[in-house]
Order: sequence, then C-alpha cells, then structure tokens
Amino acid sequence: MRHTKKITLSGVKRVDTKYTQFIAKEEMGLLDFVMKKLSGISRTKAKSILTNGGVLVEHKVETHFDFQVKPDMIVEISKHPGGQSRSFDYTPYFDIVYEDDDLIVVDKADEVLSVGVGHNSLNMKDLLDMYFVDTRQRCNAHVVHRLDARTTGLMMYAKSVEVQQLLTADWRKTIIDRRYVAVVEGEMEQDEGHIKSWLKDTESMKIFSSRTNNGGKWSWTDWRLLQKKDGLSLIELHLHTGRKNQIRVHMSVIHHPIVGDFKYGAQMNGAIRMCLHAFRLAFYHPRTHEEMRFETPFPSYFLGFFK
Repeated sequence: MRHTKKITLSGVKRVDTKYTQFIAKEEMGLLDFVMKKLSGISRTKAKSILTNGGVLVEHKVETHFDFQVKPDMIVEISKHPGGQSRSFDYTPYFDIVYEDDDLIVVDKADEVLSVGVGHNSLNMKDLLDMYFVDTRQRCNAHVVHRLDARTTGLMMYAKSVEVQQLLTADWRKTIIDRRYVAVVEGEMEQDEGHIKSWLKDTESMKIFSSRTNNGGKWSWTDWRLLQKKDGLSLIELHLHTGRKNQIRVHMSVIHHPIVGDFKYGAQMNGAIRMCLHAFRLAFYHPRTHEEMRFETPFPSYFLGFFK
C-alpha cells in the first residue's frame, strides 16, 4: 500500500479523458480485443492499458484480461493507462478490488477518510462519486462501514440506498469475516488472546475502555501473534464487533499500542504511518447471497520491521 501525504480533494489531479469506442462483432477475450483494435500495439502495452483502467465495457471499467467480450457490446479504449485514462488520478488513494452493479470493494490508502468531514476533505465517498461519473455510471457511493483515516485496507460501498439497507439491515449476518494486521509495540508474551470491554466516547475525542458497563458499547477483539522481533510484534486481529477505534483502544489497553498511533499511547519515533491494515473482508452478496471473499497482501512497510 502506498503512503500518501495529506491533501484535500481539491488537490486531486484532473486530466483529459480520451476514449475510442468500438462495437464488438464477435466473441473474444478482452486482451485480444484491445490488441486487435489498437493494431500494432504490443501485448505488454495492452495489458498495461487494461490493468490501469483504460478499458470500459458497457461504460464500466474492466481490468480482467480474460473477460469475454460478446457481440454488440460497447467497448471503449484509452491509449493512455493510469491517471491519464480518467478525468482524475485516484490511484494514490484507492485500488478497486471488485465491482459489480450493486457494490464496489476498494483498498483504501493512508490518510483518506471514509466519508467527508468539513469542506473539501479527501474522502472515499467523494472519490468514488467522481469515479462513477468518469465511468459513466448513474449511481453514488453509499457508506456501509468505515475505516479510520490512518487505517488502510478493504472497504465496501453500496451503489444504491436499497443495497446499502440490504447490507446493513443485519450486519452481523452479512459479514462473514473481517481481519486486520497490525504492528504493535512490545513483544507479545502469548501466541493469542482476546480483549472484551465496553467502549465509550469522551469529550476529549478519545475512546475510553472499561471492563464493566460504563454506558458505552460492548466490544470484542481476538488477536493472534504472527511474528515478533526487536521489541515489536506482527499480529492478526479478528473483529467480533465493529466499534469506533476498537482495535486501537484494545491494543492500548493491553499495553501494546499500534506503531504510529500516538493518540493511543505509541512511543516509537520515526513511524511514517499507523501500522493497521484491513487485509480480509468476507460477506454475503446482498442480491445473490453468494459468499464473497477478498484479501490484500500485508503492507511491505509492516513486514520490513521483521526482516
């Protein structure tokens, strides 16, 4: 996952979009279609265009090389991959992991909010709305769940209020699995454990944890040790509840704050980011009820501590 500097939405670079439209006459793989229509283009260049979102099929970005183009499908191709293929360059801020007519799953970068706070803040909802306009989709992004701005990883947004309601009506039954990876200060003495507590907002904008009911919300986090070295530990975390700042507070409670999380007690100097990443998201599709599972690699920055 790439590291980003703080920036407002007004700083997102906008570029010209130039697509050439084709009507498919026969069935073939999308990679072969691109190479055929852009006569003389190399296979490597065609793959680059696809990978970087330079191809729209029926007005939606399609990146799979083996996607089967059917007769009469509308295919639009830009010769300039990456940021040049859209009216804004969102690649530093999120990657698209999965998309269909109902929802989109993204891998969010550091320092990007889930939704806007204040005027012109850099946030996923606005970025996705811009992406939908550029890919000629008549929809908006609707929040299903959130990640802290400094937490990276997998998020899901609905493309309609109806789908949003289907996903959130019974969140516990919709979500199959949510896993995070974190680097925490101190070497864990046990291989696994769990933290259960009530979490309550305070006037100082910090979350307070209590073993007894303090009027807050019940929370439960499981953790498992993956590796430890030189006063740090790499751990996997499983959320049973999804409370605000839950993992960050729970790690602080057991005196192993997340590296870079100075709000909740981190002490290690020199961290370039908060080391918390949502690497797994599994859920039942709101329409098909199919089990959907997605994972992203652990950030290389995290693994670098343990080489």
